[in-house]
Amino acid sequence: MEKIDYIIVTIYLLFIVIFGFFIQRKASTGIESYFLGNRNLPWWILGASGMASNTDLAGTMLLTSLVYSLGTKGFFIEIRGGVVLIMAFLMTFMGKWNRRAQVMTIAEWMELRFGKNREGNIARIISAVANIIFAIGTMSYFALGGGKFLGGFLGIDDRVAGILLILLALIYTAVSGFYGVVLTDVFQGILIFVAIIYICFLAFQIVNLPENFVVSIPGTEQLQELSLREWSSLFPPIKIDLPGDYSIFNLFGGVMLFYVFKVFLEGGAGGGGYMIQRYFAAKNDREAGLLSLFWIFLLSFRWPLVTSLAILGIDYGLKNQIISDPELVLPTVISEYIPAGVKGLLVACFIAAAMSTFDSIINASAAYWVKDIYQAYIKPEANNQQLVNQGRLASVVIVSLGLIFSFNITNINDIWGWLTLGLGTGLFIPLVLRWYWWRFNGYGFAIGTGAGLVGAILTKAVILPFLNLPQLQEYILFLVPSICSFLGCILGTLLTPSTNLEVIDNFYRVTRPFGFWGVVSKNLPTNIQAKIKRENRRDILATFIAIPWQLVLFLMGIILMMKQWDSFGILLLMFILLSIGLYFTWFKHLEKI
Repeated sequence: MEKIDYIIVTIYLLFIVIFGFFIQRKASTGIESYFLGNRNLPWWILGASGMASNTDLAGTMLLTSLVYSLGTKGFFIEIRGGVVLIMAFLMTFMGKWNRRAQVMTIAEWMELRFGKNREGNIARIISAVANIIFAIGTMSYFALGGGKFLGGFLGIDDRVAGILLILLALIYTAVSGFYGVVLTDVFQGILIFVAIIYICFLAFQIVNLPENFVVSIPGTEQLQELSLREWSSLFPPIKIDLPGDYSIFNLFGGVMLFYVFKVFLEGGAGGGGYMIQRYFAAKNDREAGLLSLFWIFLLSFRWPLVTSLAILGIDYGLKNQIISDPELVLPTVISEYIPAGVKGLLVACFIAAAMSTFDSIINASAAYWVKDIYQAYIKPEANNQQLVNQGRLASVVIVSLGLIFSFNITNINDIWGWLTLGLGTGLFIPLVLRWYWWRFNGYGFAIGTGAGLVGAILTKAVILPFLNLPQLQEYILFLVPSICSFLGCILGTLLTPSTNLEVIDNFYRVTRPFGFWGVVSKNLPTNIQAKIKRENRRDILATFIAIPWQLVLFLMGIILMMKQWDSFGILLLMFILLSIGLYFTWFKHLEKI
């Protein structure tokens, strides 16, 4: 970078930190303010904040590398997590179910579902601990990707750069709380859009890909020749042929079915972490739906961005030399294609993408310590200032642990696969059962979550190295933790007494989920039962429309940047038809509260 670029980046970083201190007073009135913004933030701010938090730097580098090497197949691979298909479920029903609970964290939610006795307390503690562990692992993943990007521009070690990014995010997040998170996210989201518009315009104007070109393969030093038709195909093949770590995707059709199954489980679980925090902060059911719609719409622009970066990376290989590590396509493109001054602005934009994810994880995970452990069991009489201070202390500890564990990670895709398929799977099996089965109890939740955690860690540390079967790695990562978790849930539930029926009855009346709730639903007046059934039927139908609607919306941006006009026309027609269906099954029924 030139001197002007360093000045722009420095001004941006100073502004973010100063802004955090500026709103410190507003965020420090209590933990309701510090972690949820007093549930008084408008839906468009929450949606924009969610988009910025999802547009992380590590993920953007990984998505760019997949599209660069595989084209649209890279998009289908990221159905596992990068497409964020859980948003379709949050939009149609899961967002409002979570909001209705009126809690601060998923762990606190356990008391609504299982009661405030020993059963509920055990479920609450294990949920808090599991979410903190997941946050630490996620922090390590983002530290690696952020450092890999920034280190090259600043000329410093990747690890040092990652630490610098996270520490800056920690400062303003610890000071300003949820207000600081969402308001800086909105500002950073504007910067991210500046990057998207500029890079997409640049790629569209200067690059016309030839019929054949050569790219490098992630995780290897090998090259492969691709045709533009194959690279941009709307229809994924049954099989592909990739070497090295990426050979796990070679049975492509099976992998896609596997990911779709995983997405349905994850969506049905309701999500967690910083994503669900936005729904706990929503004003009402209608705003929970609107923030989801806005979130998905804004997030769709990420895919033309990564496609443009991939196209520019291919163009660089055609004119100079092929980029050996696809995970470095993003920094290479910015370094080689962006002029001084604009380069500093774009680097600041991508730093914004990294920091908007860091701040959300830090704030959401600290809430589990403060609300579900410290206030609930250690010091119930703590005043607001003590609780806010604990939030800041927890933020520091979680960040420190995440940075320590990041030193054992070398590959972005490797840790992402474990987080989304291994550790994530071990945690969301109990989260699924809690919504749909009245008999599921707090002991089953605690044992299932613990078994899933242990299964995920053992799979990564012991089973995969012992078996050494790279082609089956992702299946094993998913199956072992999920089986352990499922067995733990069933055994823990059936070997212990059921939850008090008064607790279950109250939970059902508050959230009104679908599933196996006949024991309690039959006690409701007939007209109320009919109203709940009508809502549930609409929500299920809307979900099956919303999933392909979101996929088509995201694919449209990819195909547009690839200039495949016939395919774009097909997608546009599908999008219009699906949007009409979504309007009649979901949007027109949003409650006007």
